[in-house]
Amino acid sequence: MGGTQHPEASAPPPGSPDRFAEDPAFAVHEGGKLVVRPTRSIDSLADLALTYTPGVARVSSAIAAEPGLARRFTWASRVVAVVSDGTAVLGLGDIGPAAALPVMEGKACLFSEFSGLSSVPVVLSTTDVDTIVETVAAIAPSFGGINLEDISAPRCFEIEERLRERLDIPVMHDDQHGTAIVVLAALRNAARVVGRELGDLRVVVAGAGAAGIACTKILLEAGIGDIAVADSRGVLHLGRDDLTPIKRWVAENTNRAGYAGTMTGALEGADVYLGLSGGSVPESAIATMAGDCIVFSLANPIPEVDPEMAGRYAAVVATGRSGEPNQINNVLAFPGIFRGAIDAGATAITEEMKLAAATAIADVVGDDVRADYVVPSPLDRRVAAAVAAAVASCAREQGVTR
Repeated sequence: MGGTQHPEASAPPPGSPDRFAEDPAFAVHEGGKLVVRPTRSIDSLADLALTYTPGVARVSSAIAAEPGLARRFTWASRVVAVVSDGTAVLGLGDIGPAAALPVMEGKACLFSEFSGLSSVPVVLSTTDVDTIVETVAAIAPSFGGINLEDISAPRCFEIEERLRERLDIPVMHDDQHGTAIVVLAALRNAARVVGRELGDLRVVVAGAGAAGIACTKILLEAGIGDIAVADSRGVLHLGRDDLTPIKRWVAENTNRAGYAGTMTGALEGADVYLGLSGGSVPESAIATMAGDCIVFSLANPIPEVDPEMAGRYAAVVATGRSGEPNQINNVLAFPGIFRGAIDAGATAITEEMKLAAATAIADVVGDDVRADYVVPSPLDRRVAAAVAAAVASCAREQGVTR
C-alpha cells in the first residue's frame, strides 16, 4: 500500500535529539503519573491463600449474601472513577480520549494529594450519550463515586442527570459544579470586600456552556440579585428562537429586564462580570460597570479581561490562572466534596451539599478577607478537610446516606 509512513513519536531514531527533552512537562508525564499498588504484601503461602483463593471466596460469598459489605471489604468505597470522552478538554476542545488521558491522570493525582482518595482515569472511545451512560453504569460497582470530566455541552447535562438517577453513588460533572462552587465561595467573599449582599448584585455571565449554566444555577440558589447570561449570539432571552432546553430554562429564570442585546451592553451598570467563555472583552465595556465592581475572568490560559486592565475599574479581580491573586481553581472543591460524600456514605451530591462546600471554602478565608484574597490558595491544605466535613454533615442532615 502507498502513502506516507509515520515513525513512532515515542521512539526517535538512534542518535537523534529527543524533541520533548527540553520541556519539563513531558518529564513529569513520562510513563504516566499513576500506578496501582496492593495494600497487603504476599510473603508466604498463607498470605497467598488469604489474599486470593481460597480465602477470598469467603469474602465474596459474604458480599453476595449482603451487598453492602462491599463498602467494607473492597476498594470501592475509597476509589473514584474520573470519566471523560475527551470532547471538551481544558482549552483544547475535542481532542479525543487518548489525548485526554494525561489530564485524567492529573485529576487522579489531585484526588490522592488533597483528599487521600484513590481514583482511576477512564477515557471512553465514544461520544454517544446512551453508550456513555450504559458504560459508566456497568463499571460503577467498582467505584465509590463518579467524577465526570471534560465532556462537552449540552451532552454533559443529560449524561450527568441520567447517571445521577440511575446510580446510588455520588456522581458529579466537575467542569460544571466544581467551578460553580468555587465561584460562589469567591463571590461571597468579594461581596464582603465591597460591602454588598449577594442579593444586591447584578451579574453578567459570559458563556452558556457547562460551567456558565452551573454557575448561574448555584448563584440563583444562593440568592443573587439578578443575572444575565450571554452566549455567542448575545444575552439569553425568551424572544430568541434558537434556545436549547437548558438555555430556555436559563432565559425563564434570569434576565429580569428582558434585555435582548449583547453581553458588552449588559455590562453597563453591572456589579459582577463572570467570564467562562474565552474571547475578549474590551476595556470600554468594563469601564461602564458599576463602581466597586467585581471581575472574575476565568478563561485559561488567556483571561477574557486582562487582569491589569480590570484592576483599573474593579475592586476585586479573580482569574483561573496560577500566579495571579484569587485563582478560581476546582481543586478547592472536588477532592473535599467526594471525600465528604464517600465518608458519609452519601448516595448523591445534592444542591445543598454544593452550597455547604462553597460556604466552607469561603470560611477558610474568614476574617483575613481582602481584595487580593477572596478565595484560598489551591495549595491550602485546610480546604479539603473543611469541605469534606461540611459536605458529610450536610449529607447526614439531609438523610441521603446509606
